[in-house]
Amino acid sequence: MALCDVCGNEYDNAMQVTRGAQTGTFDSFECAIHAFAPECAHCGCKIIGHGVEAGESVFCCAHCARQAGEDEVRDRA
Repeated sequence: MALCDVCGNEYDNAMQVTRGAQTGTFDSFECAIHAFAPECAHCGCKIIGHGVEAGESVFCCAHCARQAGEDEVRDRA
């Protein structure tokens, strides 16, 4: 049995996720997303898809990137 790093649930089927040098133990993908997913630089939501990179920032969508002053991004090609 392992304890989830996010919620503390003791779970017999926990998973470990590694990103770079950071490893965490989780009872669900929801908790892993909470711990590892980047946050949108504008609205703060967790980015679980590709997101939009502009400069040094990552945004959940082109709308948020534009709201932050990045004019050259769009959601569709």
